[in-house]
Amino acid sequence: MKPIFVRGISNQFRLTLAIILSVILLAANHRLEPARESLSSALSPIQYLASVPSAILDWSSESFATRNMLALQNKELLRQQLLMSERLQRFEHLRQENERLRALLGSPAYQDSRKMVVEVMEVASEPSHHYVVLNRGSRSGVFVGQPVVDAQGVVGQVVQVSEMTSRVLLVSDVSHGLPVRITRNDVRLVANGTGELDEIELRHVAKSTDIRVGDLLVTSGLGNRFPEGYPVARVMKVFTEDGQSYARVTAQPLAALDRIRYLLLIWPSPDSGVTLPNQIPVPAADHPVEEAKPDAGNGATNPQAQGTNATAPNATVPNATAAPRNANGASNAATTQPPAEVH
Repeated sequence: MKPIFVRGISNQFRLTLAIILSVILLAANHRLEPARESLSSALSPIQYLASVPSAILDWSSESFATRNMLALQNKELLRQQLLMSERLQRFEHLRQENERLRALLGSPAYQDSRKMVVEVMEVASEPSHHYVVLNRGSRSGVFVGQPVVDAQGVVGQVVQVSEMTSRVLLVSDVSHGLPVRITRNDVRLVANGTGELDEIELRHVAKSTDIRVGDLLVTSGLGNRFPEGYPVARVMKVFTEDGQSYARVTAQPLAALDRIRYLLLIWPSPDSGVTLPNQIPVPAADHPVEEAKPDAGNGATNPQAQGTNATAPNATVPNATAAPRNANGASNAATTQPPAEVH
């Protein structure tokens, strides 16, 4: 085979030829895209064929697993099941004790909110923005500002909703801020994204603030956006420099932002005070609310016709309590009063 550059050709000529070829390839890059796609399609069978030995090896290792290996795995799963059962029993006891304490203090108890498991369809390819696209949209009741979590902690919030999909801004994005508190001492701070998937920062933290490495950060509930108590991150570093008024605190998100697949959408509970956007219709309750009709007996209105507070999608709409009656026996609730708006 005859080489391209034979002896005798000067290095200057070779450099000039290489520059000319590079310029030609850069100029014709978009025109070569169809040829590149055709070549990739032609090489696809070879790629599948190259992965056959690995697939056969994986299938063999799974099919010919020894009895001892299966017995060990079964024993380990049983041990984990017992540990989780013990934790569930302890958590149930703590939940009941918490409810009794709240009843003594007159504090309202938190109610379970509606949740939905969704799947990630697309991950942002731009380095300056961290977001994912979910396979649920306004048809499923998803709304802008809705909190999103995974099995470990808070992932982000919905920032854009279409009919079938929605976009979630991750807590690591530079434009994302989240009110948090330290579980050890209830100090309230704001966590901001840094543009790195494995790091967020706490800004404007005074040097006198009691914050340590290893502290757990959870949502504080301020702003009526995220429910209180969901884990967010764990403090990794605390920097204090002379001459600076604030300490520099970095934390690591608990959610696996670099390998998320299935997420959980959370709707606000009926007593949380969070209202849904105007464009999200309130779904029918288990017992539909009837229109206001005059009572045949005394002309009183149906108390169920009064407007109720906006509730989460698919949540039961509580019946309004009966309105007080005047001396004539007629209801004080006006039939012309419009229902409460959904925000």
